[in-house]
Order: sequence, then C-alpha cells, then structure tokens
Amino acid sequence: MPDEETLEQALAGGAPQRVGWFKFFFADERWEWSEQVQILHGYQPGTVTPTTELVLSHKHPADRQQVAATLDEMRRTHRTFSTRHRIIDTRGTVHEVVVISDRLTDDAGRLIGTHGFYVDVTPTAAMTKAMVTAALTEITEHRAVIEQAKGMLMLIYRLDAEAAFELLRWRSQESNVKLRTLAERLLADYAALVYEESLPSRETFDHLLLTAHQRVERSGDTVSR
Repeated sequence: MPDEETLEQALAGGAPQRVGWFKFFFADERWEWSEQVQILHGYQPGTVTPTTELVLSHKHPADRQQVAATLDEMRRTHRTFSTRHRIIDTRGTVHEVVVISDRLTDDAGRLIGTHGFYVDVTPTAAMTKAMVTAALTEITEHRAVIEQAKGMLMLIYRLDAEAAFELLRWRSQESNVKLRTLAERLLADYAALVYEESLPSRETFDHLLLTAHQRVERSGDTVSR
C-alpha cells in the first residue's frame, strides 16, 4: 500500500493546465502573465507582453464593458477584483474563466498592485442546480479532507470537480505546501468564518485561498521537489 508521501506526489504531480497566475502593478499599470495564462489567450509563452488594452481586447463583446468598468475601478481605488466572464483566444475559441485576486504588497508591506489567477471553467459554462447538488455530494459522501476542500471550491466558485482539483493542486504547487495540508488549512479557515444568513463576500474567500499557505505550520509540510 503506498505511503502518504507517495500518494501526495501522485496527487500533486504534474503542471495544472487550467490555472495560471497574473500580476498587475499600479505604479506603471504593468501586467505579468504566467505561461498558462498566455496559452489560455492563444499565445506561445514569451511571445506577448500583456497590457490593459490587450487584456480587454480578448474579452467577449458581451462582457467587455463590465470587465472594463471593473478594471477601471481597480486602477482608481486600488481594490482587488474577482470576475467570471468569457475571453476569446487568438484562434477565436471562447473560454469561460473565473478570475480571483488579492492585494500585492512589497517587502515593506506597501500595496503595489493585485495578483491572482485565472481558472478556465469552459466545460462548466452550462452549470445547473444538478452541479450544485453534485458539489454537496462531494462534501457529504467523501470524508477525505482533499475531497471536502474540493467540494467547497466547487460551491464557492461554481467549478466542476476537475477544475476545483486543478485549482487546489495549483495552489499547493505555487506555495510549496502539501496538498492535504493546504486542504486542511482551507477547511479550517472556511469553518472559522462568522456570518448570518448570507455567505461572506467573494473577496473574503479569494483572500483566504490566496493566503492559506501563510497560515500553515511549515515543519514537514512542504512538498518534495
């Protein structure tokens, strides 16, 4: 029977194909895209320098105005942003994406921009109540902590099971924290939220997801490379 370390490597191994990071710097309005985000937009890695104009040019015409307004507010107020919209890559293929972001600070703690990631959720564009039911089933029937965390991401971000796992795996790799440890931290963070009838804002969940690794006890919980 494989040991825990072997199982961890099997689950977390390989590069996630549906998730990639971005950064935006307020001072010079400069964008950075990971290789995955470049590929998502239809570019070979290293062949494109993203700008706000380029970012907007790839938005679906029906979504462009709303995204432009969101980006304009981000530049004016220096707030983070999270959206679900469609992009069109260089081949004309439409992708539905979820964009999640948090504050980007320098070593002195000064706010310098925003950073986050794109999740390609194209297969779930026609999501219905049946998928929400499936997400709840993931939580109640599977007691493994990774399955529970995956189920929570499915509900919060309206992802299918594969995209939710890719997102969790990507955060594990980016933060160099074991998949199970990261899942446990996320579940503890979500359980600690205080709210009444309405769920907390998406901004709250985005921040917890992007900073969970900072609240992990590091001894023995990093991933072997």
